[in-house]
Amino acid sequence: MSILTPRDVPLGGLRAMTVRRTLPNRHRTTIGAWCFVDHFGPDLVEHSGGMHVAPHPHTGLQTVTWLFEGEVEHHDSVGSSQLVSPGQVNLMTAGAGISHSEVSTSTTSRLHGVQLWVALPDEHRFIAPFFEHHVSPRMTIGPAQFTVFVGSLTGEDVTATSTATTFTGLVAAEILIPEKTTIAIPVDHSYEHGFLIDSGELTVNDEQALKDELAYVEPGHTSITIATGDVPSRVLMIGGEPFEEELVMWWNFIGRSHEEIVQMRQQWQSNVVEGSNPDGVFGTVAYEGPVIPAPEMPHVHLRPRKLPRP
Repeated sequence: MSILTPRDVPLGGLRAMTVRRTLPNRHRTTIGAWCFVDHFGPDLVEHSGGMHVAPHPHTGLQTVTWLFEGEVEHHDSVGSSQLVSPGQVNLMTAGAGISHSEVSTSTTSRLHGVQLWVALPDEHRFIAPFFEHHVSPRMTIGPAQFTVFVGSLTGEDVTATSTATTFTGLVAAEILIPEKTTIAIPVDHSYEHGFLIDSGELTVNDEQALKDELAYVEPGHTSITIATGDVPSRVLMIGGEPFEEELVMWWNFIGRSHEEIVQMRQQWQSNVVEGSNPDGVFGTVAYEGPVIPAPEMPHVHLRPRKLPRP
């Protein structure tokens, strides 16, 4: 087991909001196929400005938006327009290429949640893009409440299963656990898991994790024990079968080589930013304002991120 600490990252163009990123991390690239965890808030929108992420591209991944507070409006280039609120999940499968915008609504006073990416396996990473929205099922284990938004979890006499589309074995759930409480979560022994502490502090298999940290648990467990201290805790649990493919991740693209990333960037810059082919692979988004241009490519050859093994 290990503890991953976050770093602060600005998200989205000129009016960037700051997020706490725990994955990817120099110690760990993926947990299952989960390859990106951004944690934000709780922020007062009157001070932070909220979320204003102009249209930008993605390839080779799924984006997962999960909110604790507030509301965000999603628009994408396949024509989707969807609000997401707490207890619901927006899942966008980028596949060969998609673009989207995300903006917090005018009625949102506090914004708080996570945004995650899932790496698509090679056999599925060039599929046609699509979008889905689901209300997530709930269940309990002892006094703890689980809201399962990806995959399945089994509690006391009940299994909660999300209808969100996955391409590898995955699970994700929000956990609300009272103070001074210990529970054992039944898990798939072939999965590795991560526990992101949103509030309070948590002991995970006898190791303490503090607020905003991500506790990693290696495969081989049929249950994972978590315990709170003197205050309640909100925790995000993610997990999945270890992802065996090495990834080249740069900006909003996931590929397998430097050359793929160069091509993806060029397609976004020429087709969308410069307007040569707005109906190309990334399409267009219903949004008033400019899109986000891609950064300049680094002056090094991009190499796959090595995947540490337990």
